[in-house]
Amino acid sequence: MRAALYDAFAAPISVRNVADPVPEKHGAVIRVKATGLCRSDWHGWMGHDPDITPPHVPGHELAGVVEVVGSDVVKWKAGDRVTLPFVCACGTCAQCAAGNHQVCDQQFQPGFTHWGSFAEYVAIAHADINLVRLPDELDFVTAASLGCRFVTAFRAIVDQGRVSGGQWVAVHGCGGVGLSAIMIANALGASVVAIDIADDKLAFARSIGAAAVVSATATPDVVQHVLEITHGGAHVSVDALGSPVTCFNSIANLRKRGRHIQIGLMVADYRHPQIPMDRVIAYELELLGSHGMQAHRYPAMLEMIQTGKLQPKKLVGRTIDLDEAAAELPRMDTFQGLGVTVIDRFS
Repeated sequence: MRAALYDAFAAPISVRNVADPVPEKHGAVIRVKATGLCRSDWHGWMGHDPDITPPHVPGHELAGVVEVVGSDVVKWKAGDRVTLPFVCACGTCAQCAAGNHQVCDQQFQPGFTHWGSFAEYVAIAHADINLVRLPDELDFVTAASLGCRFVTAFRAIVDQGRVSGGQWVAVHGCGGVGLSAIMIANALGASVVAIDIADDKLAFARSIGAAAVVSATATPDVVQHVLEITHGGAHVSVDALGSPVTCFNSIANLRKRGRHIQIGLMVADYRHPQIPMDRVIAYELELLGSHGMQAHRYPAMLEMIQTGKLQPKKLVGRTIDLDEAAAELPRMDTFQGLGVTVIDRFS
């Protein structure tokens, strides 16, 4: 099969032929029809993820068709249209037994712990636990765009943030996951303040439901501006970028008993950012993480997509081929382009 690989961290990525994957007894091999290009892949390529050992194939947001299943798989067969969370669960650990597959103690992550979906085929572990059936009307490109950013935002806004109508939600960073959070919060009836450094991204945020926007480059005090817009602070605030500044601002712009949700990865030198702990204590704030979403929670999201309440297709900026992806991934830290980029051509 053709796959995009790197042989060392931060080294050139090349597309070449490698052996086709073989499923484990409990696993499946998926013919990849589409896969997202995500900044998490850039972090992996840079060496920020300890689970990666080069040579490595990145890619974790995928949709496709089951090619072959292992002998122990009972729910799936060749030809089934599927997607999956980027955190795949073992199904047997204490976390999985409690329904928290997204923090499985023995998780399998395509593109991180194992070779990923920047390839014609990808092997997936524990298929009966992790695969999600795609509605016939959902195309592969849109389905792939859900795989990391949209589902992480869905869990952040719906399950972790417990957002409801009439609340104010602040979203710091209008990349793929931030835009997803804006769309989902708006669909739940919340008023959203979008914060970013790029005017085109702020305009796009307005077009998908943001009630107000704040330019972080043109505003001397982002926190104060958000407090004024929301009449005292956001009920829920999301750091969708992952930087010391956006993390601090997201916490500081909350009203009393508000909830901060960290989606953006805090890696390398950003692992231990300063936070306004005095405000956390005085305001009884909640600080929460959001790490993907369980396969068994997909039906709630897919129902909102099927009824038109969520329209993730609007977040797909463009599609590219596998060779273009090899050149695009190293530039992911420049935050260029609007929406989600998806690879949909592999040969």
